[in-house]
Amino acid sequence: MIKKSLFRIILIIFFGLALYPVDGLSQESWREEIRRQRQQKDSMFRHADKSPLIGEQVQHFGGLDYFRLDKKYVAQASIVRSKDTTSFIIPTTTDREPLYRKYGRATFVIDGDTLQLTIYQNIDLMNQQGYEDYLFIPFNDLTNGMETYGGGRYLDVQQGEGDTLTLDFNKAYNPYCAYNPKYSCPIPPDENKLDVEIRAGEKNFDK
Repeated sequence: MIKKSLFRIILIIFFGLALYPVDGLSQESWREEIRRQRQQKDSMFRHADKSPLIGEQVQHFGGLDYFRLDKKYVAQASIVRSKDTTSFIIPTTTDREPLYRKYGRATFVIDGDTLQLTIYQNIDLMNQQGYEDYLFIPFNDLTNGMETYGGGRYLDVQQGEGDTLTLDFNKAYNPYCAYNPKYSCPIPPDENKLDVEIRAGEKNFDK
């Protein structure tokens, strides 16, 4: 199971990305900010006390692999918020049973395809200072098992004031189970399976 301190470090890295606005940024500023965040993650993976990697993996770690940055995969999504606030368990790769609630349903267009994903909130995080606005999108797409991790990937975003959210799939990342099976990772629900390739974000980890 992920240690809470390590989990929070990951959230800071990726939640920081989610907080960084895309609209109004120059192409180079947007690219540079994502590169900086990826460098921070690589740096963390190189430290044995913080890394999900084990043994010689840490010593030989040369950096995570990503698709090239592409603004085609930055989508403005319209959000229909869920009226059902009932919490439920999202299955994980272990016997851990974390509670989530549905925040809403996002509808967006990528490369001419209209797509939908359900957005979730972790019940524990909702009650922690600094993470009240944290939203979680686990998803599968047609790259899984080939270019990306077979178990799907995650995207973190922050709640907005209106009925739209920016979904930047260049920030999509692997669950820790992609690096080490000892971790407990939420499994993307069936409703979040996309019938397209999302060729953006983190690629499969070469062990």
